[in-house]
Amino acid sequence: MIHTTKQVLRRFLLEKQLLLQPRLNETTSREQVLDVIRQLECVQIDPVAAVRANQHLVLSARVANYEPGLMNELLSNHEVFEYFANAACMIPMEHYPIFQPTRTRIREHTLSALEALQPVPEQVMDKLQDEGPLPARAFESEVRVHGYWENTNAKAKTKATSHAINLLTDAAHVRIVGREGNQRLFDLVSRSVPDELLKTAEDLDMEEAERLMLLKYFRAYRVFEPSDSRFGWLKLSAAERREAIKQFIQCGIITEVAVEDLKHPYYVLSSDVERVMAHCDETADKDSSYLEAKAEQITFLPPLDNMLWSRKRLEDLFHFEYRWEIYTPADKRKYGYYAMPILAGDRLIGRMDPRLNRKENLLKVELLQFEPEARVSAQLRKNVKKAIQLFAKANGADHVHYS
Repeated sequence: MIHTTKQVLRRFLLEKQLLLQPRLNETTSREQVLDVIRQLECVQIDPVAAVRANQHLVLSARVANYEPGLMNELLSNHEVFEYFANAACMIPMEHYPIFQPTRTRIREHTLSALEALQPVPEQVMDKLQDEGPLPARAFESEVRVHGYWENTNAKAKTKATSHAINLLTDAAHVRIVGREGNQRLFDLVSRSVPDELLKTAEDLDMEEAERLMLLKYFRAYRVFEPSDSRFGWLKLSAAERREAIKQFIQCGIITEVAVEDLKHPYYVLSSDVERVMAHCDETADKDSSYLEAKAEQITFLPPLDNMLWSRKRLEDLFHFEYRWEIYTPADKRKYGYYAMPILAGDRLIGRMDPRLNRKENLLKVELLQFEPEARVSAQLRKNVKKAIQLFAKANGADHVHYS
């Protein structure tokens, strides 16, 4: 066990999340973007785009001059794949084999739905075999069914082929291999995943795959604890999560961390302990006012950013309560539809709720609010306004309007 403070642990976490150091202002390559995804282990994807989709905002928060087209290049070059980790995520292709437990579970779950939909799934697979990659609009069907996103009491609206594609994608018979505008391109997994990875996945022992998945989760979260229901991305019970922690401590892979003023421990990889302790030395002779004065880099985090995955960790280490209010009725929202936490140095100091109007090249800031506990100097306000201008420019807006 090691002992440390909240500030030390959050600075270590921010370092591993690639959010502690300023981004270099340089031309960004596909290889650099892939390297960031590898360091983060995965990036969550989401279609909601108040500004840009979550995955692009996550990467632009860490990569200077990031362009969304780079992600599509990674997909079409089969260097990443989309599948379920923390949720739907972009994942480095080399980790395809260890997701075999997830694929097995989802295939069992979707089997009856696919069988009930036959012969449509088989026809979709045949067409992809002959003509793929293809967008969903390339598949014609007059039959309408209820997708799992629809109200089953209402009239069925989903094309049978579209439902089949979604089920086949979830079951990893088909995968997304690129995008043309907002249209996803689909192809067979058997053709778009390297043969050696398919063979490794088939030969991999299920217990070993689950162990590797847990290790990937540990690397993604870096600071974790077993109350997280997504722990290990394996649908583990609370007892199984506690037992996994115990086993990994016993074999020396993870280390317990007692945090000042917290009643419960957190855990880190034992290989990370040295970096945690390095932050102890770094902050030992610096008070909080010094660190805040140095916080010139302002970063806006999208609602599904890796840093925000654990709400409990945010409250424990950053004293910051966060809820994505996209599904909250408008009249009951406290902060806004797409409120993005504002990171300044090692503090979360407030929220910014943006909307991008592409036709007018305008970024509208619906809300800019600082936390009551934040020390908001004139210089910090200036830094935040400057960061909003840069955020607008990075996302294609020439002007900023504040509500």
